[in-house]
Parts: sequence; structure tokens; C-alpha cells
Amino acid sequence: MSEAKKRGFFSRLGGLITGIRVWTLNLLFLVFVGMLGFSLYSAFQVEVPRAGALVLAPEGVVVDQITAVDALTQLSGSGVPRETLLRDLIDAVNLARDDDNIKMMLLLLDRLEYIGLAKGLELSEALANFRESGKPIYAMSGHYSQDQYQLATEADQVLVHNMGGVALEGFSVVRNYFRDTLENLKINLHVFKVGSFKSALEPFIRSDMSPEAEEANRGWLEPLWSLYRNKVVERRQISPKDFDYFINHIDRVLAGSNGDAAQAALDYRLVDGIVTRPVLSNMIADVVGWDEDGYFNQVHYRDYLSYRRGPRLAQLDAGVGVIVASGNIVDGEQPAGNIGGDSMARLVRQARLNDAVKAVVLRIDSGGGSAFASEVIRAELQALQQAGKPLVVSMSSMAASGGYWIAASADEIWASPATLTGSIGIFGAFPTFEDSLKHLGIHTDGLGTTDIAGKLRLDRPLDPVLERALQTGIEHGYQRFIQVVAEGRGKLPEQVLPMAEGRVWSGMDAHQLGLVDKLGGLDAAVASAADMAGLDDTRYQILRLPLRPEEELMRWLMDSGLATVQLPAPIAELLKPFVPALRQLPALNDPRGVYAMCPGCIAP
Repeated sequence: MSEAKKRGFFSRLGGLITGIRVWTLNLLFLVFVGMLGFSLYSAFQVEVPRAGALVLAPEGVVVDQITAVDALTQLSGSGVPRETLLRDLIDAVNLARDDDNIKMMLLLLDRLEYIGLAKGLELSEALANFRESGKPIYAMSGHYSQDQYQLATEADQVLVHNMGGVALEGFSVVRNYFRDTLENLKINLHVFKVGSFKSALEPFIRSDMSPEAEEANRGWLEPLWSLYRNKVVERRQISPKDFDYFINHIDRVLAGSNGDAAQAALDYRLVDGIVTRPVLSNMIADVVGWDEDGYFNQVHYRDYLSYRRGPRLAQLDAGVGVIVASGNIVDGEQPAGNIGGDSMARLVRQARLNDAVKAVVLRIDSGGGSAFASEVIRAELQALQQAGKPLVVSMSSMAASGGYWIAASADEIWASPATLTGSIGIFGAFPTFEDSLKHLGIHTDGLGTTDIAGKLRLDRPLDPVLERALQTGIEHGYQRFIQVVAEGRGKLPEQVLPMAEGRVWSGMDAHQLGLVDKLGGLDAAVASAADMAGLDDTRYQILRLPLRPEEELMRWLMDSGLATVQLPAPIAELLKPFVPALRQLPALNDPRGVYAMCPGCIAP
């Protein structure tokens, strides 16, 4: 074949591939538009049965903000993460409470993976108000996890499958420690930190938990477990002694019921009944009746919300704007699931310049991250306040380290009793691999025009001059953090120091220390912000940056499962313990390598 023919063939082949790609993208776009249109049409086709049951069935992880899907999540084997918005659950419960068409609620908890104590308490408050309106709640799960059970206790009837049970174990902080691994690999990790309780890097420099970390963790673990325990004991009307015995001597408990976990839960009054699914349907139908298809009269909470809320545009006249800051604080522009320094600052700036927004509530669920990005966000929040708009912070499960940095200057801070906050400290780390390379026969040498030129390299020992400079920079960052907290909370720096040093506090303790102003959820924070702005209307609108068309398309593809990639189950299970740590890596992009982060903070 001549050269000209070859070029012509490949040119036509390239054109064919380009055409296929363009047509494929166009087809996907049309499908996306069709699905969107169908969804909008369906929202107006939902019918709420008279005297029906609201089926509240959270799935996956309950979050304040739906996260963008990344490749690592795909490779972990879980595919698109199942997430449920906390706000959707609370809104559905509150709307149904005053709806004469809703006679009861069925709380289906089998697919709930995690909600945490703080978010659970917010939802529990809404459930309690629903129950106190005179409408019964039935809770059901095949086998209750600890998270599922905390919600189930709000029900009038807690039911379990005959092959199920109730799994309770308490709260804990358990971590892997890698000091010996680093020594075996001959990796030298140079650690820079301030704060006796700043234990973020302990797993890399120790083989066990330090006494300081143990003291700090016990300080918030035990109060939060007491909160959980007291709630269960009060709602289920059982003795604390029986509750503790059920957990600490589960072997004897199960032996007493011949291994029947459901019967054991019934014996200890953790549940009210053991039922199969057909029996459950009959119980619900006794209250709400059957529909023409043979199901008890019901409406799923997502359909119910679509029907009751109507178009979201109806809330655009609300004067209070809610900005959700969920995930690691990372420098630059970031998608949902991380808090980008630049993208979050841009969103706050838009709220400042929008005359329709009279006050802002910043809903924080973050263990921190980049100190630089935290300061970028805080400065923009201060500009909003200087423009005369009240700023109220609502802490979710966690607002620690950098999460507290961006909260400290608010006009008012609200937290749940179970919020983890504080962790006022700074750290940095710089690994060097000169010993590892030497072991492999690799050597590094060269010269520079100054004493430190070419010295800040991973393959060379860290020069003492640079080591001292880095530590000084970390100490400056810590003093800056202390100053931010002192100015924001109306204290002297020396008053902040005893509650700093990287120590984590529960919302209850933070309230007593003055790090938090009031205890309560998002609704209370919104009401306070509206009052500060002189508004009678306590409605609010969620403020968010618009997604680009390709981001909307990718989100739909991931949700539909068309772009799902999964590893084989055994490999995925093997990787699961490492996924949380690996997901932190993209967050380590601070320009100076200085972090106000609490990676060890795991909200119970």
C-alpha cells in the first residue's frame, strides 16, 4: 500500500472514530435530557394515599451534601456511594407530621449504613415530634446495627426479623500504626507539629496510642457513649444494668437464647416483636389498609418530597442562605465532597453580593485540611460579615481543626451535643527516602549556589536549617490559629491555649468551654440567623455553585450504573481498611504543607 493510501486510510479511520465518539456523546446527552424530563414529569404524578403510611427508608450514608464520585471510590468495590441527604429525611418527617393523609410511619432501616450520633440526634428530634403528634412509628430491620438502632428507639414499635437481632458494641477509636513498617522500609519521616494532643501523625511515629491521645479520645468517647446509652435506656424503659450486660456479656446472652439473636433482643426488651415481612405488612395494613395492588397504603419518602415540595425554585425568595461545607478542606477548586478553598470562597462571595440573601448559615461537616485554604475561606466569610450579613455556623457530625478554623469568627456557633470539634492544632510532615535508596544501591549527589539549594528533596537527608525553618513555620501557623480563635470567640490567646493543643472536644464540652455558643441542629441555627437579620420567615435556600453540563452528565452516568467499575469482592474487601487513608491523599495539597486536620476524628 502506498504512503498516500495509508494516510488516506488512517484519515478515514480517524474520522470514523471521531464520528462514533460524537454520536455516542450526543446519544448519551439525549438520554440524559429524556431522563431529566421524565423525572420532572414523574414529580407531578405522585399520589399520596389517604390514610397512608410514610415509608422512611434511608440508604447508605446519611450526609449533609451528596459527594462527587471519584475513581478511588469506584475501585474500592462499592461503586457509586449510596447517600441520603439528612435534610430530605427531616423535611419528609416534618411535612408528614402535619399532613392528614399520613396516618403513620414505617421506618425501614435495612439499607442504612451510617448516620452517626450527631446527625442521628437531629433526625431523632423530627421523629419524636412526629410521634408526639399522635401518629405511630413502626421500625423494622433485618438485623439492627448500632446506627440503625439509635433511630429505631424513636419508634412506638421496634420490630426485628426472626433471623435478625440487635448488634451493639459501644464507641471506639482503633487505628493502624506504621512506625515499624517505615523503619523496615528505611523511610525517614520528619514530623512538625504543635500541640500535645495533635495525634494526626501518631500512626507513623508510634506503634501504639500515646497516653495523651488516649486521654483526649476517652474525653469525648465516654460522654458520647453515655448520650447514646441514656437515650436507649430511656426510650426502651430498660435498666442500665441490663443494657450493659447485653453488650459486655453477649456470649452469655446468646447462650441463654440458644443462639437466637432476635429472641435475645426481645428478652432484653430492645425490641417489641419478632416478625416476618408478610406479618409486618399485615400490621401496617391494620392501620392504613390495602391498596388495589395488594400492598398496604404507602408512599416512599422521596416520592412524598417530590409531591410536597414542588419545584425547588419556589424557595428562591427565602432570605437565609445555607452553604454546606462538607469533606476535607483542600486548596483550589473542588467538587462536592471536598471543600475547595477557592470554590467555597467564590460561593461565599456570591452570597455576599446577592441582595436576596440577608443572612448565611454555614453547615460544616469536616475534619479540616489545608491551613491555607481554611484561611482563604475564613477571610471571605469575614468579608460577608463586614457587609452586614449575619453568619451563623451549624456544626454537623464534625467541625474539627480546619473545620473549626473557618467557624471561629462566626457571629454564632451551634453544634449537636455529639459533634466533634476543636482539634486546634497544626502539623506537617516531610518524608525522605535516602536510606531506602541507599539500600537499593542508589546514591544522590550534586551541588548548589546556596547552603540549602537542592536540599529539600525526598531523596536526600533533611538539612537541619530547613528542619528548623519548617518547625518555625508550623509554630507560626499554630499561633495564627490561636489568634483566629481568640478574636472570633472574644477571648485572649492565653485563654484559648488550655482548650487547644490539638485536643478534640464533644459538642457538650465545647459548649461549656465557650468554643460553641448553643446546642441544636440546622433548623435552630437557621431560625437564629433569620432573627439576626430581622426576618420573620425562617425558610432557607441551599446555596451552591452550578455544575457544568459535563459534570451533570457524569453524575447521571454514575447514578445509572453505566460508568461503574468494581474490583472483585475479595480484593475490594481487602482494600476497604486503606480506602479512608488513601482518600485523604488528594487533600494534602497545601502550598506550604501546613495542615489543620484531624484525620483520626471519626464521628461515632
